[in-house]
Amino acid sequence: MGKKEYAPRFTGPRPKATKESGKGVRFVDYKDTENLRRMMTPNGKIYGRKRLSLTAHDQRMVARAIKRARYMGLLPYTSATL
Repeated sequence: MGKKEYAPRFTGPRPKATKESGKGVRFVDYKDTENLRRMMTPNGKIYGRKRLSLTAHDQRMVARAIKRARYMGLLPYTSATL
């Protein structure tokens, strides 16, 4: 039996979750909806930490930013409007 060839699961660069302010503080901008939308499934669920290759702290910041954007009306809660 030969070695199985697997196709890569994810193609292209992964989205950067955090940005740095002028003082060097890392944060996730809730107003950057295009970047946050890439961190969600087509149905509107937030991807897991391993899928996004984030630390636990960064994943909490991403989740908080997505929830803020949803509350402000910048992102939808469900896939009906994605």
